[in-house]
Amino acid sequence: MTMRQHAVSDDFLRPDSINAFTDALRGAKYNVDAVLERLGEAGQEGLTRNQTMPALDRLGDPTDAQADLIRLFPLQQIVPRSRLAAFLDVPALIEAGVLGAIGREGIHADIDVRPYGFTDAAGEWSGWVAADPIPGMDSMVTRTRPNYVLGVSPASTSLAQLTVPDRVGSALDLGAGCGVQSLHLARHADTVTLTDINPRALDMARLTLALNGLDLDVRAGSFYEPVAHDSFDLIVTNPPYVMSPPTDAADRLVYREGGFAGDGLVRHVVREGASHLADGGLLQVLANWADTREASWEDRLAEWVRGTGCDLWVVEREHLDVYSYIEMWLTDAGLSGDPIWLDRYAEWLNYFDAQGITGVGLGWIMVRKSGSAEPSVHMESWPYTIAQPVGAALSAGWTARDVAGLDDDELLARTFTVDPSVVQEATGRPGAADPSHVVLRQTAGLCRALAVDAAVGGVIGACDGELPLGVLIGAVAGLLDQPVDELEAAILPRLREAIEQGFIA
Repeated sequence: MTMRQHAVSDDFLRPDSINAFTDALRGAKYNVDAVLERLGEAGQEGLTRNQTMPALDRLGDPTDAQADLIRLFPLQQIVPRSRLAAFLDVPALIEAGVLGAIGREGIHADIDVRPYGFTDAAGEWSGWVAADPIPGMDSMVTRTRPNYVLGVSPASTSLAQLTVPDRVGSALDLGAGCGVQSLHLARHADTVTLTDINPRALDMARLTLALNGLDLDVRAGSFYEPVAHDSFDLIVTNPPYVMSPPTDAADRLVYREGGFAGDGLVRHVVREGASHLADGGLLQVLANWADTREASWEDRLAEWVRGTGCDLWVVEREHLDVYSYIEMWLTDAGLSGDPIWLDRYAEWLNYFDAQGITGVGLGWIMVRKSGSAEPSVHMESWPYTIAQPVGAALSAGWTARDVAGLDDDELLARTFTVDPSVVQEATGRPGAADPSHVVLRQTAGLCRALAVDAAVGGVIGACDGELPLGVLIGAVAGLLDQPVDELEAAILPRLREAIEQGFIA
């Protein structure tokens, strides 16, 4: 089956045509909750493995509108024209490039229109996302075409969940792809701008926006070129960060590869992004970066913000050896079972060796326009379980780091409260009068843990927003029969750690 590549027609993007289509989708209850219920847990999990049979088996034989939309879009089945014509304007959808014809009676989807929903601070949201159909369904060996437009993926979901939910004046969705990040940004930004270098991606983004009744600023171009004279309060991006051997532009997978050497593309996004941040603005990047023979990833990434007036916070969520990394992206390109697999594998290994790449980090890069001459740089590896969404915790983390950096007198004069998500865990010998270990653990955000002794635990436990930190230390010193100045010197570094990590604020 050959999918057509022409753009979605402007005529179809007119409100009357879009409204007719979305009315049909709503009328069929083609939404996230209803579709997930219809497919069941097994059908849903099958689709995450790119297998349609569990969902088809669960769906059965009914021919109602919702069942046929599920068959048509996520399951990529051919559906009889006569059944679709009962609730869709099939000729208009074919002319628009959303649907395609197989003979006189068969209809297939050229574009995957899939339900999408989420809950944020403003409440529940439900709509649709337009993208290219997933290649390689049901274990078919299908190479991904160069201008392929990815739909809602684990990476795009991760970016949405780590994006700070703060109300901002302006936001930029850099490399917007199908436009899913803009659906989230439009909920808490006064203005949203989308950019992408891939014309087909912009086509999908415009359709996504139209389906959801959004009129945002869509611009074509590479990286920050379309916004050369603009600055933003928030920039989010899941750029084409895959570090692959150089290929002809015609063979490059635009959604994941940008033609830079090593992690040069991510470096470009970070350094150039710094000049497009308004004062106090934040850039959030979901990315890969390299460990090299010459330098650690921490040292290399710290240099990326040198001289930009920006602070840097990097969280490495996963670290892969070169073999695991290469295999992951060869599979993503649809090369499993392809005769060229081993040749491409060897080519990639040789490229990494020439670049001096010894491993790859995957995670979050966050850049804040603070105006400081000497940037605040914080690097951490955190491969542990977190509670999604984590964006609010990351927003609070910047403030917490500022407070933790105050001088002693300012810090001791402030009042603090224990974060509501913090619980205490105590372990010890059965029958012992006191626990041998006490750990404070967050149940939200990054879910950090902090081991505390009696003094630190006592001060943190007393933080109820009423008394300054210095007074609390004095009270605990009296209970422990210790000089106040000695206890203060001993535990203040641990209390700074508790503040920075969000246990008290």
